[in-house]
Parts: sequence; C-alpha cells; structure tokens
Amino acid sequence: MNGPFQTARELTATTLPVELEALVPPPLLLPGERLDHYHALRQAIFADLAPRSAIEWLLAIDVAELSWEIQRYRLLRHRLLVTYRQKAVEAALRSIDMVGIAPEFEDEAAYYTRQNALSWRLDPVATTQIEERLASYGFDQHSINTEVYVQAREVFVLFEGLLNVAQTRRLLLIREIRRHRSPN
Repeated sequence: MNGPFQTARELTATTLPVELEALVPPPLLLPGERLDHYHALRQAIFADLAPRSAIEWLLAIDVAELSWEIQRYRLLRHRLLVTYRQKAVEAALRSIDMVGIAPEFEDEAAYYTRQNALSWRLDPVATTQIEERLASYGFDQHSINTEVYVQAREVFVLFEGLLNVAQTRRLLLIREIRRHRSPN
C-alpha cells in the first residue's frame, strides 16, 4: 500500500466492474467540492487496494468514501478555524475598545468592533493596521491563536471526533481486505 504512485494510465487499469456500478452511490458533494477530485481519489484508492472480489470492491468503495470524508472534515475544520479567527480578533478588539464605554453606547461600539473584525478579514490594509494595533496592546499571533482554539473548542472537538471515527473505520476496512486475502 505504500508503493510508488501510479500514473493516470496505470490507475485506469483498476476500474470498478460494470456489474458493481449499481452498488456505488453517486457522490454527495458539497458546494466547492469537485467531482474530478473525488474520482481521482477514488481511482487512486482502487488502484492501491486492487480489489479482487465483489466483497473487496465493496470494502474498497467504503475506503474511498471514508477517505473523501476525512479530506472534507480536514478542510471544514480549517475553515472553521479561519471563521473563529475573525471572532478571536473581534474579542481582542473588544477588550481594547470597549473599556470605559458608557452602557448606553455599548451596542453601537460592539457593532463597530464587529465591523472592524470583518474588515480585518476582508481588507489587507485593515488587516495590517488592526494587527499592529493589537500587537501594541500585547496581542500577538499566538494569543490570537489561543483565543481561536478557546472559542472553537467544542466544534473543534466534534471535527476531531469525526476524523478519528472515519480514520478508524477506514483502517478496519483495509484490515478486512487484508484478512479476506490471507489464506488462513
């Protein structure tokens, strides 16, 4: 399984048998996911596992699906951290800007703090200015990263759990293919 990667021509040698195509569900892709990437991953896994029987093909299909899910979870986890980074910047700005604000102006100040955090994410000039301002108050990238993980901890744990379960299931399926092939 850790052999050299095959070329596109070699990958097509391991193609799903026509009689099993009805058993393969169409991929359920999320917006932004590409069908050609899905097929490339699936084909690489089929070539690597080289299924020899209907059972092995069904297990290989499941390995491919789980591998796609793992990629998806990693990407979504990363995007989650990017989203929470904006919230962490907002929290840092709030701790600077909201000090001493009269209660009647807190809602308006909070609104502008949210707008500044959005500008931080979308405008490179604003990003530089805000990061310099945060640094002048002692908020470096490490403190922002810490706040990101603190804010995202529950959802992050969810994604870690999803990843671990999918990886464990994938390993079990690969072991099952090996067990199916062993003469014992």
